[in-house]
This record gives sequence, structure tokens and C-alpha cells, in this order.
Amino acid sequence: MQAKIIAHYSDGRLVKGFSTDFAPNKPMFHIGTGPTDTGVEVIIADLKAVFFVKDFEGNPNHERKKYFDEGERVQGRKAKVAFNDGEIMVGVVQSYDPERQGFFLIPADKDTNNIRVYIVSASIADISFT
Repeated sequence: MQAKIIAHYSDGRLVKGFSTDFAPNKPMFHIGTGPTDTGVEVIIADLKAVFFVKDFEGNPNHERKKYFDEGERVQGRKAKVAFNDGEIMVGVVQSYDPERQGFFLIPADKDTNNIRVYIVSASIADISFT
């Protein structure tokens, strides 16, 4: 299946495109411009996160919600992630092991452009669960 993704590098660079070979247990994947373009090789260790998105533009005026609605029930653990660059994300984590390369977070904000985010463990300063 082809996923629409934005790869955020630790140094701030972004690469937008499509991937058919992303896997959380592999050290790299490819991002291309379409189904027949294998594109560029992306090394996960160089990344902050991989954002699986609805569209590539998003809404620049949207202010991301960094909390859960009171009483909101979720499947998984509610988490607050602080990245090394100061960004904060709040969402649901199904499984987290700091020894693994990364983990998925589903954003608490249902109106965000992000469907889910693969966060590279080395890019986080802190994670807390509620």
C-alpha cells in the first residue's frame, strides 16, 4: 500500500512524497513522487519522525491541540512526547520500548493533518504517560 508521508529529519529538512516500503523494524525506506518512482533512500536514524498525512499542505492556521478532551477514552496509552527540538506532541501510543528504533503515536487532535506519526526514539527528550 502506498502511504502519503512527510519525513522530518533531525536537522529540520523535510521530504514529502509516497512510500510503499516503510516498515518500523527496517533501518531505511524510500520516498518517491508517485507509484512508479522509487525516489530517494531515507535512513530512519537520520529522522525526527515520519508523519503519515492526509495531504502535503495541511492547514498552516490550525493550532494543534495538545490535550485530550476530558473523559475521552482511547485504546492504548495516552502519551506526551517532548522532542529534542522542543516540539510537543500528545496522542495515543500502542506500544513503547525505548530500546526500539521508534514507535507510533496517533495524535489526540482529530483535526490535525497527521493520521499517525512514527517517532524515532533517539529524537525525543522525554515521554510521559497518563
